Amino acid sequence: MSDSLDLHQISCSLGVGEHDVETAHGVLHVTMRGVARGNRPTILTYHDIGLNHKSCFNSLFNYEDMLEVTQHFSVLHVDAPGQQENAPAFPTGYQYPTMDELAEMLPSVLKQLQVKSVIGIGVGAGAYVLTKLALTEPTLVEGLVLIDVDPCAKGWMDWAASKLSGWTSNLVDMIMGHYFSADELTENTEIVQTYRLHVSQDVPQDNLAMFYNSYSSRTELQMERPIPGLNENTVTTLRCPSLLVVGDTSPAVDVVVECNSRLNPTKTTLLKMADCGGLPQVVQPGKLAEAFKYFVQGMGYMPTAGMTRLVRSRTHSASSVGSADGVRSRAAPSLPEGAAPSLPEGAAPSIPGLTADRAIELSA
Repeated sequence: MSDSLDLHQISCSLGVGEHDVETAHGVLHVTMRGVARGNRPTILTYHDIGLNHKSCFNSLFNYEDMLEVTQHFSVLHVDAPGQQENAPAFPTGYQYPTMDELAEMLPSVLKQLQVKSVIGIGVGAGAYVLTKLALTEPTLVEGLVLIDVDPCAKGWMDWAASKLSGWTSNLVDMIMGHYFSADELTENTEIVQTYRLHVSQDVPQDNLAMFYNSYSSRTELQMERPIPGLNENTVTTLRCPSLLVVGDTSPAVDVVVECNSRLNPTKTTLLKMADCGGLPQVVQPGKLAEAFKYFVQGMGYMPTAGMTRLVRSRTHSASSVGSADGVRSRAAPSLPEGAAPSLPEGAAPSIPGLTADRAIELSA
């Protein structure tokens, strides 16, 4: 392992390093950009099923506003086993890690790469993995941005439906349904076709099926909203500031709202992005980059800046909502476009520190 660390130190001096890191549950392919700094966390990304770190996050991390943020941080991109570019097919009999085991691989990776703490950005399956990491290793995770996170295990009805649909739908179709709503699949043909081709051609299909099945077999994330004055210090929930992100027409709206209902409202913000469905980090990278900038500013890691397009509106939190329309009906009307709530002069919104449930809507 010392040889790999030496290679890491050499490559990090160049600002970029790709590594295959051994862990107790197998090898992880990771890409490090910049050198981990002792006084601030590293941004850690984890992609969704059907994607790798490039196809999931390049649109976001190449966006100008995001480059402004990442100049202050090192970034560590993780590819799930067998999902990286040009990944070899797994040998016959390979046992893919469970979702819990995927989370258990990360502390070893962080230790070997000398990363002391992280701010995680995860999408779908990756959001689940990073949430699990924060629950089991809270000292490693300073903040989380969770896009389309689903804390729920797949119920037997969902399992039966997926088995039945598997007789008539192939794996690529099921993953497209994971990303996009039925309306998006018929209306946003360009982006749907782009990602359909990527999922079908750029990842070995057997490897992809293993990751998909691992995610489909996930267990429930055991989290419970704390009751003030009663169990804040004992209840199992996320301890770090968290930003939950979902497009307002995403198929994940209901499960993201459910996740929000299990978290501490003083540390959690629900961001529902207008004019956006699946893959908000691809479809609306500018808005997400701006929200992330405010998020890290609220954590004290960047100079504050004036509020521009962020508009806050209060929303009720519910343990479950029947539809996306149910979420929207609970949100108070937004401020007029271009307007912002009154703040002290020179102040910027501190996303993690809100004292009540909030939904943030980004104006078009």
